[in-house]
Amino acid sequence: MKLNLNDKSQFTVDGVKALLASKDDSQHRQLRITKEGVAYLSDEVGNLNTEGLAFRLETWDAGNDYVGEAASNDTKWVQRIYDCLSKNWPNPKDSYIDLF
Repeated sequence: MKLNLNDKSQFTVDGVKALLASKDDSQHRQLRITKEGVAYLSDEVGNLNTEGLAFRLETWDAGNDYVGEAASNDTKWVQRIYDCLSKNWPNPKDSYIDLF
């Protein structure tokens, strides 16, 4: 699933919730945002294939409920990610964000 941060009908708390629910917690994931404003959960993590990104969040280790159904049902976590995206799009503080 991809979330267009430029589309206010998509970029909502519910949109972030759906994005987090779109992948399971079985492997490491990274939330990445393209220069066009498309947010997605990447199976490639760290600094691999970062060309074209506006910014990315720290790698979320598997088995910690950062993504998946449990993550999407954690209202505080979903709000935290929504707030981070809101604060950094379209003018990110850095290309790598690990404190949010």
